[in-house]
Amino acid sequence: MILNRYERMIARRYLLPGKGEGFIFLVAAISLIAVMLGVAALIVVMSVMNGFRAELFDKIIGLNGHAVVQSYGGRLPDWQQILAESKRTPGVVSATPLVEQPLMGSYSGRVEGVLVRGMLPQDIAANKVLQGKIVQGSMAEVKPGSGNVAIGARLAEALGASVGGQISLISPEGPATPFGTVPRIVSYRIAAIFEVGVYDYDKAFVIMPMSDAQTLLMMGDTVSIIEIQTEDADKVDKILHPLVLRLQGRAFLSDWRSQNSSLFQALEVERVVMFVILSIIILVAVFNILSSLIMLVRAKTRDIAILRTMGATRRALLKVFMTVGVTIGVLGIFAGLLLGALFLYFRQGLVNFVQMLTGQNLWDPSVRFLTELPSKPDPVEVAAIVGMALLFSFLATLYPAWKAASTDPVQVLRYE
Repeated sequence: MILNRYERMIARRYLLPGKGEGFIFLVAAISLIAVMLGVAALIVVMSVMNGFRAELFDKIIGLNGHAVVQSYGGRLPDWQQILAESKRTPGVVSATPLVEQPLMGSYSGRVEGVLVRGMLPQDIAANKVLQGKIVQGSMAEVKPGSGNVAIGARLAEALGASVGGQISLISPEGPATPFGTVPRIVSYRIAAIFEVGVYDYDKAFVIMPMSDAQTLLMMGDTVSIIEIQTEDADKVDKILHPLVLRLQGRAFLSDWRSQNSSLFQALEVERVVMFVILSIIILVAVFNILSSLIMLVRAKTRDIAILRTMGATRRALLKVFMTVGVTIGVLGIFAGLLLGALFLYFRQGLVNFVQMLTGQNLWDPSVRFLTELPSKPDPVEVAAIVGMALLFSFLATLYPAWKAASTDPVQVLRYE
């Protein structure tokens, strides 16, 4: 809306409190604050939900791949051939052989369930999820034949383990004796402790060279799975369809959707529900703009009638009151953007502060998977929130502006 000079002057005058108009200004200020809080809440919640999904996706996919090839018997004897076929498939970025087996881990009398993962040395060094996540020690010491392993930070806490200590891995598949199978117990030196940020992984993973894992599990030259990374995780089924056809009868392939479908579907449903619920907050805030404008029109009825007699058109009055309402909405939106950005920037500090005040653990990683509150603002989503708030603010001005423009100066000033 383009306002001329006198229309801008009137709109500015109505935005500021006049004599005896303190209550109207208070209602308008409350409207602005309500829009600010609604926009900030929606931006913060959606950014945290996006961050939660992105962090989970990156770390789960980073350790488990977009898809895995598994044998019907639990071991892939011809894994070299399958590995080569996987790498030749168009759209496949990488294929990694892994030895993976749940075992028991013992340290100084404490016992915990662990997930042993054997990887090739070059794959350990190139794994993006593990890079920069070493809390203690050095991953470079985890070499074939060294007897060194790396364990997760939460597993180290549960066992009371530290770098340099000896962890014993207990495998039920041991040598056969006349009295049955004897469990196989092998001790390894802890060379590194890592924290990838996903509680379940930090609580269970024991990473070692693949050759050492094959020796521990008496697997010979076989692997458990082949992990595959593709160009596009959302198109993994289309990319790997030719490989699925070639593997029929030899092995089966499962992608990240089937492995974590319930988790990501729940996150998506929760994301949509939270957007709808928090949008109602903005709608309620806009109703405050509507009520404040109605009160302003009622208070300014005489002024409006005088303006009409001085030549002000209905269109001019429409623009004035629509400008007043939209200005309140715009100021609230900008304040909400600033408040949301500040909250997201200091989010973990605020969570820690509230935890300190209440004495409650608000972000238990054993429940929420991640060790810290994540955030990932989506510019498109933020623009949609701003656009929605602007649209609601504009719609809230239509009735009061129409009411002001419909004022009959003859009726108002008849007895003046």
